[in-house]
Amino acid sequence: MNKTVNINLAGTFFHIDEDAYLKLQRYLEAIKRSFTDSQGRSEILADIEARIAELFHERVTHDKQVISSKEVEDVISIMGQPEDYLVDDEIFEDEPQPQTRFKPNKKLYRDTSNSYIGGVASGLSHYLGIDAVWVRLIWVLFTFVSFGAFISIYILFWILVPEATTTAEKLTMTGEPVNISNIEKKIKKGFEDVSDTVKSVDYEKYGSKVKSTSKSFFDTIGDIIMFILRLFAKFIGIILIIFGAVTILGLLISLISLGTSSFFHPWWMDYPDALNTTGLPIWLGSLLVFFAIGIPLFFLLYLGLKILINNLNSIGKVAKFTLLGVWLISIIGVIMFGVKQASNQALHTAVTQENTLPIHKQDTLRIKMVTNTKFNRSNRKSTDFQIVYNDNDEKVIFTRDISIMVRSTKDSIGSIHIEKISKGQDYLDAETRAENIFYSYDLANKELSLNSYLLTDFENKYREQKVKIILFIPEGTHADFNRNTLTFFNHYSPPYNIMKYGKTNHIMKVLHDDLECTDCFNDRDKNDDDDDDKVIDLNINNENGSLKINSQGVKIKNDNVDIQIGSEGVKAKSNDVNVDIGEDGINITSD
Repeated sequence: MNKTVNINLAGTFFHIDEDAYLKLQRYLEAIKRSFTDSQGRSEILADIEARIAELFHERVTHDKQVISSKEVEDVISIMGQPEDYLVDDEIFEDEPQPQTRFKPNKKLYRDTSNSYIGGVASGLSHYLGIDAVWVRLIWVLFTFVSFGAFISIYILFWILVPEATTTAEKLTMTGEPVNISNIEKKIKKGFEDVSDTVKSVDYEKYGSKVKSTSKSFFDTIGDIIMFILRLFAKFIGIILIIFGAVTILGLLISLISLGTSSFFHPWWMDYPDALNTTGLPIWLGSLLVFFAIGIPLFFLLYLGLKILINNLNSIGKVAKFTLLGVWLISIIGVIMFGVKQASNQALHTAVTQENTLPIHKQDTLRIKMVTNTKFNRSNRKSTDFQIVYNDNDEKVIFTRDISIMVRSTKDSIGSIHIEKISKGQDYLDAETRAENIFYSYDLANKELSLNSYLLTDFENKYREQKVKIILFIPEGTHADFNRNTLTFFNHYSPPYNIMKYGKTNHIMKVLHDDLECTDCFNDRDKNDDDDDDKVIDLNINNENGSLKINSQGVKIKNDNVDIQIGSEGVKAKSNDVNVDIGEDGINITSD
């Protein structure tokens, strides 16, 4: 049973057994002795301890794990022995550097020593192995192409990607092995030479080392497969980042547009207000929708960043639980908002007004649609609505959702039924709003002028208000529907509507549950009438027989057969048999 010791290494606590502790202590003492006369000794030792603590942390899977001698030996093999670096580097600067069996592993950090804003582009240049100038140019290009969406991505990188502050982090950022030699050189050269050090890395040497490494065939295949999988994962991460950033930016623009507009209220805010039947402030509803959709999108974007960046800073448990709470509150608010909005339009009710029309049999009733140029010049049916001002400069809702139906009646006088229809949260609410619909018509000199629009006060909100007009016209009356009434008839008329779509601009006689067009003549009808006056007279005679076709019928005759087809029927006669087909039936006789 080994004794365990608690140590504080670079501000991090570790549990380590006694043998491993003694080995680590001897190693650190040897390092201190090797840098006794070195410039920047304290900074070098602090960075070495920080790097050792980082390597220990990578190998610890849980808080209670005890570091053994094996972990200490692994760390020493990575960092190198102090005696390897006691000689002056300048003497052997052309000699091969001590090799390590560990492959350098780059991590993404922000390089603030070579930055213009936050060091994001410079850090990406180290991570991707390209010049920082190109990264900045690509970022600017993407910002213009995405209409500014990459600005928010840059801010997220700035917040979530850690800054390379220690020497170990700067070496990891450039892909150099973090050992005693490199830490010493980095301290001696100073932090301002980090970018020069990155450029001086011999990539060909690392490539030759990789090529010279002995690998089996299956190891190579495995590396290729893992590379493809990692590449695919990076692609998915990029897609998640772009989708999340663009969508969040769109939500943010919508929130700013609707939220701030609720306070200074431009003209177009009348339309959201007309559709909002809950009484909830528009800005509050916009905020709830933004959080309900935006928070999941933010975590989607964060997931994409985690896929791309291994050492991405965590947003912390406090922030995660705070966002979760805000999201739950927003979801509950949106559900309540939606349920109330739907319940306010749950039922629809019609209020009918009936008036007589002094139209009698044998009269001709002309019907047309009229508009009000103050509101709209269009004379076509539409289910859209507009916000307009009436003659008293009061805000009203305007719509052309009007439909016409025609029915016959045996009464001696006609009538008009106006059904005003509206939705509401219950029957009484819908009925009240239907009664508040304003619609009018005019009858003068046998001409019925129907308004092609309806109005209702803005306080009633838009609840799909509409008007259905039913005309009861006495049988025997003639009706002339103007061409501008066409769109107000349904394409597929119900059986109880005798006026069919497309029969406007004709004089129609009202029959029992039907209409008869009195002026529906076309060229074919005229040609048929002209053909009645023509007489066909054909007479053919030759040695085989004769054929006669005239107004009396058809006669065919030769030496064996005599056939006559006329108004009296069909008569056929041969040498032995006579056939007579007429009103009395079929008679067959023989000679």
